[in-house]
Amino acid sequence: MSKVTIRHSINFIVFISLQVLIFNNIFFMGYINPYVYLMFLFLLPISKKNQNLLLLIAFLTGIVMDAFQNSMGLHTFACVLVMYLKSPILLSLIPQLKNKTQNNIVFSINEFGLPTTIIYTSILVFIHHFALFFIEAFQLDLGNILLRTIASGLVTSILLIILQFFNARNSLK
Repeated sequence: MSKVTIRHSINFIVFISLQVLIFNNIFFMGYINPYVYLMFLFLLPISKKNQNLLLLIAFLTGIVMDAFQNSMGLHTFACVLVMYLKSPILLSLIPQLKNKTQNNIVFSINEFGLPTTIIYTSILVFIHHFALFFIEAFQLDLGNILLRTIASGLVTSILLIILQFFNARNSLK
């Protein structure tokens, strides 16, 4: 096993454990439930060659979350959707990356800066949450879906940006 595989495996265990043991028990005012396990998906590299592998990892991450939350595929769909859209969103935010020759692009706050990190994280979080809550509602109650998406998405985005600061600080050492 390579160092990268071990690091991603540890990230998976840490973020799934945090989600299951702590953040699944947080439910403010019936609308706010942060999903910090998304940080694991954000830390995976964007790869032109291994897109299918990344989609499989997102699928497995969603399956694990569905097993712990008994949500029958909701997280699986949302995770695969986020992983599928991750690369096009980053390339639309930073068009210079299209010309980059390296295969793996690791998103970090150090490399892309705070404004891009905030926009990128928020877009992906809101896509994940909207997909999750829309399928969960299984009806067109758009007001409730948007309220839950905005409230949970805002809290999740803030937590993930804070976690990215910690990750950036640890990678500098």
